[in-house]
Amino acid sequence: MELHEWLDNKVPSIARELTEINREHFDTENSIGFKGRDRIVKVLESFRMALFPGIYDQKKMDEVRLNMAVSNNLRKAAVDLRDMVEKVLVYSNEKDCPTDARECADQIVMDLLNKFPAIRKMIQSDIQAAYNGDPAAVSLEEILLSYPSIQAVCAHRIAHELYKMDVKIIPRIMSEHAHDLTGIDIHPGATIGHSFFIDHGTGVVIGETCTIGNNVKVYQGVTLGALSFPLDENGNPIKGIKRHPDIEDNVVIYAGATILGGKTKIGHDSILGSNIWLTHSIVPYSRVYNSQPSPNISSSKAVAIEYEI
Repeated sequence: MELHEWLDNKVPSIARELTEINREHFDTENSIGFKGRDRIVKVLESFRMALFPGIYDQKKMDEVRLNMAVSNNLRKAAVDLRDMVEKVLVYSNEKDCPTDARECADQIVMDLLNKFPAIRKMIQSDIQAAYNGDPAAVSLEEILLSYPSIQAVCAHRIAHELYKMDVKIIPRIMSEHAHDLTGIDIHPGATIGHSFFIDHGTGVVIGETCTIGNNVKVYQGVTLGALSFPLDENGNPIKGIKRHPDIEDNVVIYAGATILGGKTKIGHDSILGSNIWLTHSIVPYSRVYNSQPSPNISSSKAVAIEYEI
């Protein structure tokens, strides 16, 4: 049988089978789909332009035009986001709404936009932390326009507020878009205090139930992750439990460090050295690092973690 004959005879039945399989798992008619994902990315971009009016525009604008640009970006993004939130509520039943899905989506978007002045102040503290923490930085504008950390954290500040409203898929799409662009993977459920700086950034992973205090600095390749997690009677991971560490204020975590576990707490004003593996709590003002090789022993044995407290 030639290919064109096989295609005529067999493809319709394959297509029907694929459609049936898909129907068992996805409500295609009501899902946001890839087009919705792209719209969410555009919403995120419009929010960023509203947060930083004039910075991303190609032409200089006076104050009146800046205010108009902010208003227009917020209005358009709000309506588009409302439509996406409504679809998510109908599709996944993620949130119990006392009214219909449209009214619930309206309230979620209004609550989010009311938080924008506070979000903007938080992001400014992150920009200032990057300037203070990087001797190579020459201006705040350079940091805003070029540092991947700020792009990822800006997306997270917005996504996290939406995530707290129990609309999970949209903030996850926002965070994964930032992950694609920057190589920094911050789950929208993570709680991060002000003045947060990720230096260089590539390969950083911050898990869903992680909490990070104020004035924390993290270098590239750091993982704030989970240990193996308990399973239910069917062998599936138990969701909704604390799995990721807590990082208190004024902590510095150097490149390649791995800190794991929901019961792990890093005390304030601690410094964690590069390439350590830490699965238990440490007290404030700790210094944790891999011991340096001694002239009398091979470097392969010089891996014990030491503390200076």
